[in-house]
Amino acid sequence: MKDNLILAFDTSAAHCTVSLCRNNEMLVEHTEEMIKGQAERLLPLLQETVSEADIGFNDLTAIACGVGPGNFTGVRISVSTARGFALALGIPAIGVSSLEALAHDLPRPALSLVDAKRDYIYAQGFGTGPDAPVRLPFQRLAGQAFPPSLNIAGHRATEFPGLHRTEALPSATAIAQIALTRLCKANPAPAPLYLREADAAPPSDPPPKILNDT
Repeated sequence: MKDNLILAFDTSAAHCTVSLCRNNEMLVEHTEEMIKGQAERLLPLLQETVSEADIGFNDLTAIACGVGPGNFTGVRISVSTARGFALALGIPAIGVSSLEALAHDLPRPALSLVDAKRDYIYAQGFGTGPDAPVRLPFQRLAGQAFPPSLNIAGHRATEFPGLHRTEALPSATAIAQIALTRLCKANPAPAPLYLREADAAPPSDPPPKILNDT
């Protein structure tokens, strides 16, 4: 197999995580927990990662990034950084959802959960429902019956008794490994995976009038 060097990162949750992989082998990985500050920390962490592996950015085959769902600002940071690097380096950028990354190493059936705030949850099943990303009240999901073989990972996973469960955040290595499977496909530019509108309300003031000089 040709050596593919993929630099992956994610800032969609309360962390900044970066991984450099050669094919499926993780060479360097750094994860720092943080509530805010990802925008300032991401670029230095990317530089530290490639330097530790003794390669340059021009050696990369592709960029991969987490596209959410998750923190709106964090998702935008990840996506815009990936697009910028891809454009500057002339290589593809591949977006991977947080829910896919959480389920990557789990035996099927699996269920991924990401915090959607206000007692809501983002969820997606793999080998079980829901088979597409959804946002729903946590209690509605918790009240459903699941097969005892279900593997569940992510936010509040430990609140599901009797299942194989673990609390986790999306892994940059998982994002890189998923991106590897998509290298030979036509991939659209990464775009945020938003399952609801942002909290910001539209301005209440009327728009300014355009004055005609003629």
